[in-house]
Amino acid sequence: MATLKDIANLADVSIATVSRVLNQDASLSVTEETRHRILTVADELGYTRHQKSGNFKKEKQQIVIIQWKSEEGELDDLYYYNIRLGIEKRAQDLDYGILRYFNDIPFRLGEEVIGVLCIGKFSKVQIVELERLDKPLVFVDSNTLNQGHPCVATEFENAVQTALSYLRKQGCQTIGLLSGEEKTTDLLESIPDPRRRAYRNYCIERSIYHPELILTGSFTAQSGYDLISSKLQSGLHLPDAYFAASDSLAIGALRAFQEAGIKVPDDIQLISFNDTSLAKQVFPPLSTITVFTEEMGRTAMDVLNKQVLSPREIPTLTMLGTKLTIRESTKNGWSAILSENHNLWKHTKFYTRL
Repeated sequence: MATLKDIANLADVSIATVSRVLNQDASLSVTEETRHRILTVADELGYTRHQKSGNFKKEKQQIVIIQWKSEEGELDDLYYYNIRLGIEKRAQDLDYGILRYFNDIPFRLGEEVIGVLCIGKFSKVQIVELERLDKPLVFVDSNTLNQGHPCVATEFENAVQTALSYLRKQGCQTIGLLSGEEKTTDLLESIPDPRRRAYRNYCIERSIYHPELILTGSFTAQSGYDLISSKLQSGLHLPDAYFAASDSLAIGALRAFQEAGIKVPDDIQLISFNDTSLAKQVFPPLSTITVFTEEMGRTAMDVLNKQVLSPREIPTLTMLGTKLTIRESTKNGWSAILSENHNLWKHTKFYTRL
């Protein structure tokens, strides 16, 4: 277990200073940088400090979260909501105050703001505008290395390969793609879907690429419904499975299949991407690529915190892995769940109190 001495050594301060910071001593004269360095080291060592009641009125340093979605749009897209939630939980762990902006870039920020976390997709023009804030920037869910800023994103290539390989093992010879197109909020740049590129590469390498099996709309349930409805009305043959680039697309597609009397997974299999809470609430529950969105937010907050405490000129890209979660929208979904429950039963011990 970590001690005050361990924290003091790593933070390069005295044990007394560590003790007074962790106990929120309002009379202590110490810079905010030193205070956050101590809190960061304590957190990384797993040190649990006891909260001290009392009036600790020293103004907190703050971080700013800029969400590219509006507040209403965020509620419709739990993916970005969960990223913000992860940032805020980690910021609270590190004792930072939080300012939020939705689909907006502030004109200026106060001196108490130590950095900005930008969630979503931003154009080069918007990034220049953000740079004028003259604060450290960290981007989440986009690759901004070319613009010179650290960023946190999801690894897509292996994720898509994992989903498609699973479908092929279930006997799927033809696999379609439900994809979406996005633009930055200033409408200046289109954002290519990296899942589409990964899908194309996988299929070409295995000689199973058929461009007509790609359906492209927006990342909404309505778009998924419309794409599949149009496909069914065309009379063209359906593939054995669809890989959907978001849960929302898959949920819309599922509704279209059900209205047409097409059974999932008996007649067609379906895997989605993200694994928001909605993926478990539909019937059948969706097999999906699980993206660890809250962890993306927490990681981004850590990147910003380290950038503030020890600035680096070289930008970094942190990529988080994913996992395939099998549910009932693919064949063997039920057997996978039953097997998981069987293993849980085998490894569960029951105790009787006498």
